[in-house]
Amino acid sequence: MTQPIRLTTPLSNEDVEKLKIGNRVLINGVIFTGRDAAHKRLSDLLKEGKELPFDIRGQIIYYVGPTPARPGQVFGSAGPTTSYRMDAYAPALIQKGLKGMIGKGMRSDAVKEAMKKHQAVYFAATGGAGALLAKRVKKAEVVAYEDLGPEAIRRLEVEDLPVIVINDVRGNDLYIEGEKTYRKG
Repeated sequence: MTQPIRLTTPLSNEDVEKLKIGNRVLINGVIFTGRDAAHKRLSDLLKEGKELPFDIRGQIIYYVGPTPARPGQVFGSAGPTTSYRMDAYAPALIQKGLKGMIGKGMRSDAVKEAMKKHQAVYFAATGGAGALLAKRVKKAEVVAYEDLGPEAIRRLEVEDLPVIVINDVRGNDLYIEGEKTYRKG
């Protein structure tokens, strides 16, 4: 098995261009969290021509609503949210410079086209492994929409957060290719 690719945010076009579906990646640096309620607010800001509450260029958004952190922990359980819930909002954020998204499940054709056009990738995190993923978060702070509780946008500092490339900048989709391979076998 090949070694995972280590990436440090913010990501550049060169960083995402080298990724292929199926690559195992360890993410280091700053990522942001956000789910559908926060994405709706970000979308509304863009429609109004206003600035986003953080610089999205080169960043990764993790679709997660963590549980409360236990005493002595930085972050609660951090299992990924189903990504299609953000599909209505993702293309506009990708156009503004978002380079990566982390979640689970398939993405719409519109999101995949935006990733090809603007050089972005979609990663999957392992569902059911939220407690283990949370151990990769070294620092967390709310940066926007605190009223949303677990769905507030947080700035996370992560170390070796394990993900897999599902959609790459060439339009490839691991879920589709994996099914084809399985059917041949």
